[in-house]
Amino acid sequence: MSDAQRTVSPGGPEPEEIRFFGTTWVEHDGGYALRRAAVAAGSLVLAAAGALVLRFAFQGLTIAAVGSFVNVLVVAGFAVCSALAFRRTWDGFLRRPGAAADSAADRSAQSLLLIGFIGSLLAYFCRSLVEAPGEQLRRAEYEAALERHARRRGTRTGNPAARGPKPRKRR
Repeated sequence: MSDAQRTVSPGGPEPEEIRFFGTTWVEHDGGYALRRAAVAAGSLVLAAAGALVLRFAFQGLTIAAVGSFVNVLVVAGFAVCSALAFRRTWDGFLRRPGAAADSAADRSAQSLLLIGFIGSLLAYFCRSLVEAPGEQLRRAEYEAALERHARRRGTRTGNPAARGPKPRKRR
């Protein structure tokens, strides 16, 4: 998109803010690269801290001698929940949530996503290596809004209220 198209007239569409990035993703200015690096490092550190906490929890199960079956269930449960959380978070960067049926499914899956928080953090890390998480979706929506706005503004020939009265035709 050219710079002429990107400049927004007053009353034009505003870019949507992204968490931790604000609107710096539009022009990749205002410390965008530094923010991306900080988000990537922060999400990776938080995922490692979460894995350490889960390791302590697993050691507690080992000390309690609950048996190998429970240990396998716990590990499998966290692995499945992390995979589901990764997928759900990754999909959230690429498209908006759907209809009301999806919101009911989201509410029922919240506990699974909470358990699989490491997967969400890893999705955030992987996406921030490429771009600001959610930037691709927001950019497509913003550019479409700019295009719609330019089309609407381009079809107008001026302010009709500022025009003088039409000259009367003589008979």
